[in-house]
Amino acid sequence: MMDSTTSRKPLFGQKSRLLASGLGLLFWLLVWELLARYVDLSVVLSPPKEVFLTLFRLMQTGAFWLTIASSFLRILTGFAAGLFLGVLFALLSFYSRIMDALIHPLMSVLKATPVASFIILLLFFSRNQFIPGIIVCIMVAPVIWANGLKGMKETDPALLEMADVFSLSKKWQLRHIYGPSLKAYLLPGFLTALGLSWKAGVAAEVLAAPPLSIGGMLYRAKVYLETPEMMAWTLCVILISMGLECLLKHLLLLTGENGRRPAP
Repeated sequence: MMDSTTSRKPLFGQKSRLLASGLGLLFWLLVWELLARYVDLSVVLSPPKEVFLTLFRLMQTGAFWLTIASSFLRILTGFAAGLFLGVLFALLSFYSRIMDALIHPLMSVLKATPVASFIILLLFFSRNQFIPGIIVCIMVAPVIWANGLKGMKETDPALLEMADVFSLSKKWQLRHIYGPSLKAYLLPGFLTALGLSWKAGVAAEVLAAPPLSIGGMLYRAKVYLETPEMMAWTLCVILISMGLECLLKHLLLLTGENGRRPAP
């Protein structure tokens, strides 16, 4: 009886959060509708109903899904490259003071430089279709590097002392001691970088205008003053980004729960 009561609590908590999120969403949709009625000019601010109908109309075309797939592939490739480089640079910075002295200024410059500057510079050196992926990599790598390096530095010193006493290998230490600490810091950075990658990737597509891209469709809608379509594509990006983040959180939650289960 006690177990059934305990098991209901997370369910009720989840329902409350969903209800609160739904009410918050309805509130901002109402604000959007009121602002659109106040402006009373669809070319400036389209009402929610018109935007959702436009999005539904776009979803019925094959070009829409091909565009989504192309942008998704570019951004995902850049995200994977940024994730790999971020972890690699974090390891190099942690184990080598010389490499840290070289990598730290580079990461600081990458974080401080505006995305538009990188995009304009890359227009002279790279093909348009490659620029969004490169930009995403540039934006993701510093986030992963900073979180990964901090995670390794925050490792419990007592565990490291124990590893030295028993002469455990660096490989074993990296997997069983640094690994959990690294995971605790990398996962939040992973989620942050995922949202950042979509923003940076679509912004790069707007300026670079590669074929079959969400950013290219946004630019086209802006040129022809098709505000409902522009807002529909923007809504599409928001939904994809939020959906991927929720999916990733759910997978990480399942992984964490599985990791805490005792062996039978």
